[in-house]
Amino acid sequence: MASSGYEEMLRRALKLLPKKPVKSERLTIPSADIVIVGNRTIIRNFKTIASTLNRKPEQLLRFLCKEAGSAGSLRDDIAEIHGRFGRSQVNRFIRRYVQSYVICPVCKRPDTHLEKHERILYIVCDACGARSPVITR
Repeated sequence: MASSGYEEMLRRALKLLPKKPVKSERLTIPSADIVIVGNRTIIRNFKTIASTLNRKPEQLLRFLCKEAGSAGSLRDDIAEIHGRFGRSQVNRFIRRYVQSYVICPVCKRPDTHLEKHERILYIVCDACGARSPVITR
């Protein structure tokens, strides 16, 4: 008799669960559309990449400039980095950014946002609720 009460509670709990299926899609980052003009590398789809990652373009550009060891600027939808960098090199920089600033270290999902508390930057996961300090590599 006790098991039927358990089964009834289980049925009620299953009814209360959200109906939408769990998404199992992976984060697909668009490849950087690079044009080299003189001694400057222009990323034409920069804002698209930043919006796909759900991050501010200024923060992503700051990281890319730090990785490249160079200065850069942001105009409209494009980013300009001083120096000549190939597509594979820029895409590698973006993948490093994703590993450090986008992917949740606990559940490995990209559904995160950044919060700064005092002087420490945290990745807060919207999927699992974890709050982890950003670890730069």
